Amino acid sequence: MTWGDGMSFSLATKNELARIPVTDNLYMLAELAALVRMCGTIQISGLNSINIRFTTENAAIARRVFTFLKELYEGEIEVVVKRTRQLKKNNNYLITIKDTDISKKLLIDVGFINGGDNYDIFNVQYRIGEQILNDRMAKRAYLRGAFLGGGSISNPEKAYHLEFVTNNQEHSDDLSSIINSFDLNSKVVLRKSNYVVYLKEGSQIVDLLNIMGAHQALLKFEDIRVLKDVRNNINRLVNCETANLNKTIDASIRQVAHIERIRDHMGLDKLPPKLREVAEIRLNYPEATLKEIGQMLDPPVGKSGVNHRFRKLEEISNDLKGV
Repeated sequence: MTWGDGMSFSLATKNELARIPVTDNLYMLAELAALVRMCGTIQISGLNSINIRFTTENAAIARRVFTFLKELYEGEIEVVVKRTRQLKKNNNYLITIKDTDISKKLLIDVGFINGGDNYDIFNVQYRIGEQILNDRMAKRAYLRGAFLGGGSISNPEKAYHLEFVTNNQEHSDDLSSIINSFDLNSKVVLRKSNYVVYLKEGSQIVDLLNIMGAHQALLKFEDIRVLKDVRNNINRLVNCETANLNKTIDASIRQVAHIERIRDHMGLDKLPPKLREVAEIRLNYPEATLKEIGQMLDPPVGKSGVNHRFRKLEEISNDLKGV
């Protein structure tokens, strides 16, 4: 996986996840259980013929689904690439299980339909059974499959947002519960006709990337997050310094105006020595801060003392307004 070559952050993350090796059949089933619910379709023809189709625009995900199905089941699996004619649209990869018995077995194995005497292709189960989520690693595999089938992550340069788009409320609630079993705080929102499970905090997105196994994406996300934090801190400091500078300039302009009024109407020599001293320094050093002016006084005076003298000068100036 490479970054910075025009590939979206979401696509790069999926490419990484789609290449994570899985050797345990239980964890392959956990991923497939999520993929069936996120991007699977049941095709029914006639009374007894059913096929399962997975649809994705990602070649790496298509290879992963095909590999898992071949590893777990013996039957005809067809892969078709549909080339879209629309400009800049990706190809669609269709992975179809052509064998009815294998299709039924997969749906039963992933808990999407009941087996045995209760078998009913029209009574599907979007809820995720405990037989699929039998340990922590199975939960991680399920989340990985759910992200590959219907997840996305925003470029962290722009926003912190990771989501799973589902079309069933029960499934979205279960998916959110799985995520939150790892001490995270995902939420569910209805968007048009879909239920969206999402995370918006950077630290929680990092944790979920780690849970799913997207370690390169995690490191890239953290690099960007650290740079953004540093940039934001610098901006805050600059803004604070700018605000302080503006306050100093505004205060200086106001103080100079008061001192000039006193000078023009009564003369600075009529002021008490301490007020005259601070007034002359301000006229000579209009850009100086209160602290700097205090250090120029003899003896030196603190900021509050200097500020007190300027308030006295302001009172005198205000008394001269009508003169």
